[in-house]
Amino acid sequence: MKQKLLFWAVVAVVLSLSGLFAAAQAPRHYEPTLDSLNHHPLPQWYAGAKLGIVIHWGLYSVPGWAPLSHPNHDFSSEDYIINNPYAEWYYNVMRIDGSPTQAYHREHYGANFNYYDFAPIFDREIQKWNPDQWATIFREAGARYVVLTSKHHEGFTLWPSSTPNPTLPPDRQHATRDIVGELTAAVRKQGMRMGLYYSGGYDWTFVPGPIRTAADYQSVKPESQAYGDYAFAQIHELINRYHPSILWNDIDWPKTGRVLQVEADYYNAVPDGVVDDRFGIAHADFTSPEYQELDAISPRKWEECRGLGRSFGYNRAEGEAETIAPADLIALLVDIVSKNGNLLLDVGPEADGTIPPVQMERLTALGAWLKQNGEAIYDTVPWDRAVGQSVEGDDIRFTRSGAGAELYATILGAPKAHTVTLEDVPAHPLLEVYLLGDPKPLAWKADGDNLKITLPEKLPGNYAYVIKLAHYMR
Repeated sequence: MKQKLLFWAVVAVVLSLSGLFAAAQAPRHYEPTLDSLNHHPLPQWYAGAKLGIVIHWGLYSVPGWAPLSHPNHDFSSEDYIINNPYAEWYYNVMRIDGSPTQAYHREHYGANFNYYDFAPIFDREIQKWNPDQWATIFREAGARYVVLTSKHHEGFTLWPSSTPNPTLPPDRQHATRDIVGELTAAVRKQGMRMGLYYSGGYDWTFVPGPIRTAADYQSVKPESQAYGDYAFAQIHELINRYHPSILWNDIDWPKTGRVLQVEADYYNAVPDGVVDDRFGIAHADFTSPEYQELDAISPRKWEECRGLGRSFGYNRAEGEAETIAPADLIALLVDIVSKNGNLLLDVGPEADGTIPPVQMERLTALGAWLKQNGEAIYDTVPWDRAVGQSVEGDDIRFTRSGAGAELYATILGAPKAHTVTLEDVPAHPLLEVYLLGDPKPLAWKADGDNLKITLPEKLPGNYAYVIKLAHYMR
């Protein structure tokens, strides 16, 4: 009898401790307040991922055209809107008298061809699309997450939304395939995270515009209760059906759309999800500059989004000259990561899902470089400085392993000499130095507070070269 009592007492203690442990491990319940949302921690998967692919694909992919203007994306220029290089803004710009896009549309489709008449063409073309092929391409490019535009500013959705759009005919509201669902399954099968972009701030089916001047950027945002309810319902469809790891809103969120409730509901459904800083409130997991770079390490996590060319959506006019060169793309990624950022790199497919060859070339080059040098990128943290220059004149970026035992110095471009002398990187007896891609250790010597490293005669790989300082103690 005593043994039975002792047994059940032990069971009770174990169950009690298990309950306490489970309670300690239970995810936080988020309330629709800024104070509650600001308790959301940045998940380690996102901090360490470093590279994501965003896809702009929709009705605008059928015409797939924009003028080759504003290569530096000087958004405040007086003629930027009428010459917008973003092909995904086709519907807006085709309605501006005198714009190159309007001229292109009339020449190729006629003045009376309605933008939403691209829907049956798009639906026909997407039958050729293979989501598994995309997922394989993105994984081999080195991406750890993918973000799909589920709805852009023209309101057409890439999933069969059950929230009816009161302004469009039923056969012009959404794609006939569940593109969101199919790509989500394919991406996750490849071991990557799946995120969804949603245009909450603009929907040109509710407030048509067009945006002609800078003042229109605000006036065209729909703020009616009808639109707020519509956006609220649609984004909850995305959350509840697909559980995206990233909820990437654009432009703003309608004041009638209960934004705090949206984010609280999202975190409660996806505790390790992240949101960007474009919801119009003082909460975000990361900031999202566009075609911009930072000068120094940011204490706050950030993510640069940009296209491989000047546009996000497919632009058939873009070619080699308008597409970032492989060396520049790799230098961009290294620079961003050294400053505590991620790169969200855009792919703009053709209407049938074909990724243009010039974009594929860049993805292939990036993937090959990361296979050799990803150790200096993934799951790293910033060092005490991001930017350096060797005594020989090499442009250097620094990262450090998450555990802190390895320091990586990436040389951007071909080294200037057969030695690289890292300034203010003191040596110590246990130090081991390698070039990623070459298993043989490199010879080195202390030069005061500098470290002089002898490079091999033949360098592995292309574009940028990573020196690994193992057992580095500073």
